[in-house]
Amino acid sequence: MTATPEMVRPSGSDELQFNSTAMRVTIAVFVVVPLLAVVLAIPVAWGGWLSWVDVALAVGFYVLTATGITIGYHRYFTHGSFKAGRTTKIVLAVIGSMALQGSLSQWVADHRKHHKFSDEIGDPHSPWRYGTSKRAIAKGLYYAHVGWLFDESQSPVEKYAPDIHNDRDLRAISRWFPAIVVTTLLLPAVLGGLITMSWTGALTAFFWATLIRVALVHHVTWSINSVCHVFGTRPFESRDMASNVWWLAIPALGENWHSLHHAEPTAARHGVLKGQLDLSALMIRSLERLHLVRDVRWPKPERVVAKLKDPAMASRVRGYQPVGTPVD
Repeated sequence: MTATPEMVRPSGSDELQFNSTAMRVTIAVFVVVPLLAVVLAIPVAWGGWLSWVDVALAVGFYVLTATGITIGYHRYFTHGSFKAGRTTKIVLAVIGSMALQGSLSQWVADHRKHHKFSDEIGDPHSPWRYGTSKRAIAKGLYYAHVGWLFDESQSPVEKYAPDIHNDRDLRAISRWFPAIVVTTLLLPAVLGGLITMSWTGALTAFFWATLIRVALVHHVTWSINSVCHVFGTRPFESRDMASNVWWLAIPALGENWHSLHHAEPTAARHGVLKGQLDLSALMIRSLERLHLVRDVRWPKPERVVAKLKDPAMASRVRGYQPVGTPVD
């Protein structure tokens, strides 16, 4: 597979230009500041500025906001892997917005366009856009991970996410996005201060449960765009380079099982082989049992097996029973 910047850069009416300097500065702040906090994390922890309260708040807000991306922004709003009532829809949109990955409508538009042109001309963030040499792939990895965020073009919402744009509840949440930003930034500090009854507790909670947490959620999410399109294994047939990277299973909450996702995008479970931990799918199953979501598109074992490159792996597919196998 070869490509050049000229080949893959969309043009004309297929783009929505945004040349706002303020927008680019804002993106840079939300990318760079949390990343700098990660650099400082070790000396800060070594200096004793890390408590169990900080750990609990950081883990709690990480799971909350990462879930908002994996279950909300991705599996529900982008791919319709299940249906939800109004309250659940609003909650998922709010906690997804708390991850600070931009507006819901733009996120959905970018991701749907990514699937339409995955690793081909028009993909917003393919790591293969510059070619297949080591230097080209290194450049492409950077672009797919974070560089594409600063591109002058965005996927047009009116074309790729009109359902999100036209939803009155979701438009209201978009209008309240500045308030959500303030909440996700300051709430950990408020809780840390109240729990420890100290300004120090508020400060360390802000460092760990806001800055570090935002950075980790960002870079784990972006790793699906970059790492999971270059490295790993590809057990399923798809027209792109989407792959499974096992060591991202826990931080990515199951999004790392990317090979099946690109073969079967609407499936609510991505980790379909035995031993593949998919925490997002487990949470969707819990929501289903609580009747908070319905009509979940669980992958059918027979369809999964049909998409395997190696039929010998069929025995590893969850729930698959070969024809003629006795059922206990």
